Parts: sequence; structure tokens; C-alpha cells
Amino acid sequence: MNDSSRGVIHHFTVDVEESFQVAALEPFVDRAQWEHIPSRVEGSVQLLLDLLAEHQAHATFFVLGWLAQRRPQMVRDLAAAGHEIASHGSDHKRVTRMKPEEFRHSVRDSKLRLEDACGQAVSGYRAPSFSIVRGGEWALEILVEEGYRYDSSLYPVRRPGYGFAGGQRDPHVIETVAGPLHEFPPATLRAGPAVLPAGGGAYFRHLPYGLIDSGLRAAEQRGVAGTFYIHPWELDHEQPRINVPFITRMRHYGNLERTVPRLRRLLSSFRFQSIASSLEQGVLSANSVDPTAVSDFRTARNGA
Repeated sequence: MNDSSRGVIHHFTVDVEESFQVAALEPFVDRAQWEHIPSRVEGSVQLLLDLLAEHQAHATFFVLGWLAQRRPQMVRDLAAAGHEIASHGSDHKRVTRMKPEEFRHSVRDSKLRLEDACGQAVSGYRAPSFSIVRGGEWALEILVEEGYRYDSSLYPVRRPGYGFAGGQRDPHVIETVAGPLHEFPPATLRAGPAVLPAGGGAYFRHLPYGLIDSGLRAAEQRGVAGTFYIHPWELDHEQPRINVPFITRMRHYGNLERTVPRLRRLLSSFRFQSIASSLEQGVLSANSVDPTAVSDFRTARNGA
């Protein structure tokens, strides 16, 4: 029996990529070898579909354009099951390593590939590794210009490699020069002056389950939806291991066996839907504009 607050439905999101495409393994796996590494993503995606169906939940699947090109039937199956298809970029290259025109090509190409595969409009984007950071707000304007309605890349935490420190923690609207963009940050939990990442991913596997649970319940107390995320490879505890240093090995392969039991617990405790469903229901209002993000965006724009 679902015991969450009746009025709040959270967002379940999935970053769909192969295990060898993640940022942690980037120094050890040549992109030129991707085509020659056996794919395992479809089995894990099917397991996620079964778990979501079991709990009558729907999700947003942020899919790489690289995968849409090679696994179009998987994308069609996700859409046919009632889930939202959104973009994770073309090839998992971090935004911090792209120039504006390269980023534009990535979000345009992935959007077209996904729409061609699933037959429905793609309106959402999440940057690989949450890599839209302070100083990279130019990417938000490009998203609007390329027809995206929302973003879920600004993780309001301080962490090496990513993080939009000081950003708004709840869903809000950012007014770019090109127009408004809805922002759905991953869930966080405030502990005194610190803002802790409580949205999922490696934190879901490595840290106590209560961190994620508390982050979503705190969002409910504020009357807003929290955004949870997971990767298909995190359900695949039998995936082949790549020879990497100890810290990377622990980060990527550690506690994979925890993922499915914890997902069942999470899905039994909270209600989930796609981000698109929240937008259709009008969860954001004009009062949710983030003036800090607007100011930072304009500063970055004027200084470009």
C-alpha cells in the first residue's frame, strides 16, 4: 500500500546509456570501441519496465541519441508502455567539453533521432553527468531555441565534476533570452547549511536508503515533486567488469545488488509519474521563476 502523501506525485527518471558510456569509465574506454562492446542495456531497461508496471508508475527515460540510432525498438517499446521519451544528448559527451555549436548539434540530432524512433514529440533534456554548471547557462538558451520545453540538468549541490551550487532546489522556470525553460532539479536534502544530493544514482546504492527517502518526503512537506534518477546499468550486477582503479571500481560497480530491492521499496513508498505529466498538470506557476538563475544566465550571456 502506498504510504506517501496523496497530493504529491514525484518524478521517476532514467538516464538510458550503456555501462561503458558513463563518465567514470571515460578515461578507460575508447569511444571508438563502443561499437564492439556487447550491449546489455535492453535487458536492464526491460527489468525497469517490469518494476514500473508492477507498481503502476510511469517515468521519463532520457535516452542517448547514439542508442536511439542503434536500438530504435527499445525506444518504441518504452513509448508504447506509456513512458515519456526525452533526450540525454547524442553521445554522452559532457556539456563542459562542448562549444555552443557542438552542443546545439547534439541536442538537435538526438531530438530528431528519438522522435523518429518513438513517433512522439521530445520536449525534455538532461545533460550527461548533470554537466550544465555555473558559467554554462548559455546551453539553456540553446535548448529553448531547439524546441525543448524543460531541462533536468541543474543539480544544486557542490561536487567535483558537476553541480549548480546555490541553484533552486525545487521545480522552477528560468527565463532565457529565447524564452522560458522549466527546470526540474534532482532531489536534494538540506542538512543545516549543506545541501546534500538525494536524487538517486550512486547515492542510492552507496548511501543509506533513508537519504533518498528523506529527500522525497521533505519535498512532499514543501508541496512539490522530487525528481529521482537511476541508470539501467545500475540494475545489472552481472555486467562485465572493466579493469579500472579501485576508487572507480567501487564507484561504478559497488553495491549494484542493492538497486532492485531498493527500487521496489521506493516504488512501494511513493507515487511516481513522468515529468511531462507534471507539466501537463500545470505544476509550475509564474511565481516559481528563479531570479538567481535568470541573473546568472544574463551575466553569462553578456560576458560571452
